[in-house]
Amino acid sequence: MEPDEMATYFAPLLKLELVQLQKDSGETAESRKPVELDQQSVGRLSRMDALQNLAMARAVDLRRHARARAITAALARAEAGEFGYCEECGEPIPFRRLVLDPAFTRCVGCQR
Repeated sequence: MEPDEMATYFAPLLKLELVQLQKDSGETAESRKPVELDQQSVGRLSRMDALQNLAMARAVDLRRHARARAITAALARAEAGEFGYCEECGEPIPFRRLVLDPAFTRCVGCQR
């Protein structure tokens, strides 16, 4: 499959994933709000759990945003006619590699 055909194939999948990431981020916004620590009503372990849950929720959201940036960049490459080419050597990235992750920017050889 040629890179322009791959762009046509993968763009809808990337757009769908981007929409899902945005939806997930919105649905979990409440879990990323600062924790109110009331010393009287909550025990020390409960406060620690709340802080740990907040840190995990924020870390997940950071990964979600990083993935969204990678997808946005892949869609921009598709629009510019650069999708499916290695950013390092300029050779086409194999279809099987892009099936694993359409946002890959390098071929296997250059990724090493």
